[in-house]
Amino acid sequence: MASEAVKKILEAEALSDKKNAEARRQRDEIINYASGKSQLAVQKRLSDAHSELSKLKSDYDKKLEEYSKSAEAECQKKIDSIRQQAEKNMNRAVDEIIERYF
Repeated sequence: MASEAVKKILEAEALSDKKNAEARRQRDEIINYASGKSQLAVQKRLSDAHSELSKLKSDYDKKLEEYSKSAEAECQKKIDSIRQQAEKNMNRAVDEIIERYF
């Protein structure tokens, strides 16, 4: 009878070890699956973020180009205005010199 009890205890321990091993295996499978899924999710988010970044950069590059053209045109207008004023001043100075000396 004692050997029967020992046998049942050993069987119970073996069954317990088997169930623990199965539980560890399932745990590892779940962790690996979740890890793989999370890596895919992170990669997808990074890819989406990169696409959004490219779009924003393209938009800002277009705006910068438009602003640069506008600023260049405005600067050219100011330069032309200053040049005209300088020419007028130069013409007046030449006329004044001619009147005084000739």
